[in-house]
Amino acid sequence: MRGLFITFEGGDGSGKTSQINLLKKYFEQQGKEVIITREPGGTVISEKVREIILDINNTEMSDITEALLYAAARAQHVNEVIEPAIKEGKIVICDRFVDSSVVYQGYARQIGIDMILKINDIATNGLVPDLTFYLDLEAKIGLNRKKNQAELDRLEVEKIEFHENVISGYRELANRNPDRIITIDATLTVEEIYNKVVQTIKGRY
Repeated sequence: MRGLFITFEGGDGSGKTSQINLLKKYFEQQGKEVIITREPGGTVISEKVREIILDINNTEMSDITEALLYAAARAQHVNEVIEPAIKEGKIVICDRFVDSSVVYQGYARQIGIDMILKINDIATNGLVPDLTFYLDLEAKIGLNRKKNQAELDRLEVEKIEFHENVISGYRELANRNPDRIITIDATLTVEEIYNKVVQTIKGRY
């Protein structure tokens, strides 16, 4: 029996990590085997690519290089972790996936949504999440939540306009894919967001 592939999306500071951990516990209480992973990353090779992408010193990186590196990390991630786990009937919960590339590189970097989708269709062998939760939060609020971090990465230090474009991209993408992408107000409490996530899961699976 095929497993389930669930992703969480949102701008910086939207609270994805908390919800991912709560959903893992929810499924485990039902006796399900759950794998939590992230992008870029999830494998030894992909984590090394992540370091290159997010290194704040790599200011000379071109937008298309960035997009291709994300896709390369994702290709390894899908091949080594995500696809095998799904085939084994496990539930995979991933912090970001192709949607992030669509909005960060396709929309905010203005490479073009269609271009990013073509690149990532090759990288993922056409894999699409069964369900995606988008935690919607204004860029300024999200960045304020991240202020206390010891160190910000290369994308987090981008100008506010970039992050606002990311949020606009997410909202447009959610409107295009209403059946797969569930939008949740990220200003709600952790418990309120979790309840909405669980209600959605119960209504579908």
